[in-house]
Amino acid sequence: MSDAKAVADRLVKAKRLNALLTPPKELRKSLNTQIAAARPTGVLYGMPVAVKDNICTLEFTTTCGSRILEGYRSPYEATAVAKLKAAGALIAGKTNCDEFAMGSSTEHSAYGRVLHPLDKTRVPGGSSGGSAALVGAGAVPAALGSETGGSVRQPAAFCGIVGIKPTYGRVSRYGLVAFGSSLDQIGVFGRSVHDAARVLSVISGRDPRDSTCEDRDPLRLPTVPESLQGFVVGLPKEYFPPELDPAVRRACERAIRMMKELGAAVREVSLPHTPYAVPTYYVIAPAEASSNLARYDGVRYGPRFNGAADLRSLYRATRGQGFGPEVRRRILVGTYVLSSGYYDAYYRRAQQMRALIAQDFRNAFDRGVDLLFTPTVPTPAFKAGEKLADPIAMYMSDIFTVTANLAGLPAMSLPIGRVKGLPIGGQLIGQAFLEDEMIEAAYALERVVPATDEA
Repeated sequence: MSDAKAVADRLVKAKRLNALLTPPKELRKSLNTQIAAARPTGVLYGMPVAVKDNICTLEFTTTCGSRILEGYRSPYEATAVAKLKAAGALIAGKTNCDEFAMGSSTEHSAYGRVLHPLDKTRVPGGSSGGSAALVGAGAVPAALGSETGGSVRQPAAFCGIVGIKPTYGRVSRYGLVAFGSSLDQIGVFGRSVHDAARVLSVISGRDPRDSTCEDRDPLRLPTVPESLQGFVVGLPKEYFPPELDPAVRRACERAIRMMKELGAAVREVSLPHTPYAVPTYYVIAPAEASSNLARYDGVRYGPRFNGAADLRSLYRATRGQGFGPEVRRRILVGTYVLSSGYYDAYYRRAQQMRALIAQDFRNAFDRGVDLLFTPTVPTPAFKAGEKLADPIAMYMSDIFTVTANLAGLPAMSLPIGRVKGLPIGGQLIGQAFLEDEMIEAAYALERVVPATDEA
C-alpha cells in the first residue's frame, strides 16, 4: 500500500515540470482520505494513478486546461475513474494538458506549458503531456490520458514510456469531456507494458451510460510469451518514408530484427491512403469539436459576463476570454467545413476518406497480418516553441498516429531506443478488440529491445 506522504512528495518534486494541476495541500488531504477508504482486495490496491484534467473526478477540479472551466467541479465522475477506485487505486491528482485536448505539445494549456522530464527545453508531447511527464519522471507508475489523434501514444514516445490507446468502444467515454466524439478514447500510460495493461484491464468493459461502449467483458491480460512464434507482423511502407529521422529508422530496424529473432514473420504491407490521414483528421476532429464546445457559452458552462448587451455579446465575451488561440482556431475550422457552402467539399469528402483508411487496415489484416509495426512519431521530442508559429508542422507530428483513431483500432507505443538521450517510440497497431494480442507482442518486445540504448 502506498503511503500518502510518499506519493504526494514524489508528485510535488515533479512540480518543476508543471505537469500536475492539483495543489499539494489538496492532494495530500485527498490521498489520506482515499487510502482510508481503499479496498484492500482490489487488484490495483494502493497504486497511485494520475488523471488527465479532461476526465471528470469528484475529488478534484476538472478544467480541461482552460480558463473557461477554471475552478469547475464535476457533480459526477468518469466511469474509468470509478473503476480505478473500485479496484483500490489512488487518484493522484489531475494533470496538465493542452486546452480541451487540442494540441501535440502541451504548450496550449491556459496554465502554462509542461516540461519534458528528461530535457526541460523540449516538449513532452500532447495533448496528454502532463500525464506522460509524471510517469516519465517516475512520480507515478501509471496515468490516464485521452486520445483523439495520438494524444497518448505520441507523448509516450517522447517521454520514453508505454502508452496504450484501446479500440474505440473498449473503454467507456462517460465523464470524458468531449472533443471529437467519434474519435475520443481514454488511454493509459505506464512505466512498463504490465503497468499500463493492468490499468487498461480495470477500466475496460461495458457501461450502460455510454451508448458507444461495446457490450464486452473487461480485457483479460495475456501471459508474457517466450517468443513471437506464430505472429505475422506487417510493416506499412508508407510509415517508413525517406525523410524519416535516421535515428528513428535505426531504432525501428533494430526492433524489427529482434521481432524476427523472436520468431515473428515480418512482411511489407501497404496502407495507400495514409498520406490523406492528417488532412482528413483535421477536418473531422474540428467539425466535431465546434459542435461539442458550443455548450461553453456563459449560460451552461463558463464565466458569465453580466455586462453583455445581448445574448450574442455574452457568447462572444465568454468564448473570447475563456478559449485560447488553438481552441478558437479549431472551432473556426470546424464551423467552416460544416457550413452549407463547404460541407460537401470538405466534411463529406473527409468522411469518405476515413472509410477508405479503415478499409486499408482491414485489407492488411485480411491478408494474414496479425499486427502492424511502425514508428510512433517521425522524430524525437522537439524544442519548446519550435512549431508554435507553424500549426501545420505541429499537426504533422501526428502523421503516424491519427490513422488508428480514424479506423477505431487499438494501438500502443513502447520505447525502443534513444538518440542523444531522447527516447524513441515504436508503435504496434492491432485488430479491433484484440488488445490482448497487441499487448502479448509488446511484452515480448519490451523484454529484448534495449529501450535506453542509443540507436
